[in-house]
Amino acid sequence: MSDVLELVDVSVVREGRALVDQVSWSVKEGERWVILGPNGAGKTTLLNVASSYLFPTKGTATILGETLGRPGTDVFELRPRIGVAGIAMADKLPKRQTVLQTVLTAAYGMTATWQEEYEEVDEQRARAFLDRLGMNDYLDRKFGTLSEGERKRTLIARALMTDPELLLLDEPAAGLDLGGREDLVRRLGRLASDPVAPSMVMVTHHVEEIAPGFTHVLMIRQGKAVTAGPIDLELTSRNLSLCFGLPLVVERNEHHRWSAQGLPLR
Repeated sequence: MSDVLELVDVSVVREGRALVDQVSWSVKEGERWVILGPNGAGKTTLLNVASSYLFPTKGTATILGETLGRPGTDVFELRPRIGVAGIAMADKLPKRQTVLQTVLTAAYGMTATWQEEYEEVDEQRARAFLDRLGMNDYLDRKFGTLSEGERKRTLIARALMTDPELLLLDEPAAGLDLGGREDLVRRLGRLASDPVAPSMVMVTHHVEEIAPGFTHVLMIRQGKAVTAGPIDLELTSRNLSLCFGLPLVVERNEHHRWSAQGLPLR
């Protein structure tokens, strides 16, 4: 399998502080990765590098065969090959647009409708992705009127619209209640288990948000990688405790769902 994403000794420095500090990490075709760590660990910064919207201060980042900053690499040709869903994208989308329009505009790499004309195949694809995410009954609803869970599912459908080779999800379950989280995790599990789905990277703070079908985990703390590798081997109580800086016990149930809790104080 070829590398979809390869970071070699990547650092991102701002005002003398390393947000990401010498991280080496690779994602291969068909892998589904979780980036796990506490607030301020550098998870979203790492995802911004993976999306090509942030260049490393040091080190090299190669995405879908294109190395950032190298002559001949055109990020405007690279970015349509990467699907991104997160809070930053939600803020760019007009609240007055319908759910269907919100997904359709991704076909042209736009955030708002203008004078473009969509082909019937574009609308069919948009409807299919929305149906897959449980949004078929919301096609004519305004994006700004959606609940947090409905908005997150719309954003994922939008990210899939360009048939990306790499799908990046930035805290897709953040702000959801228990029902919304479980519904989203169930749908992400279906997507992660689909052999024709793109390679995936998801950022989260919580192991409970990891859907079945995710294959690998990268743990990061204070900008440094704690561990990276197959989730069955690396998502251990010891590694999670090192990542979050306190004693934790992690377990996985018969449904391949993870949970973690702190040890009682003595």
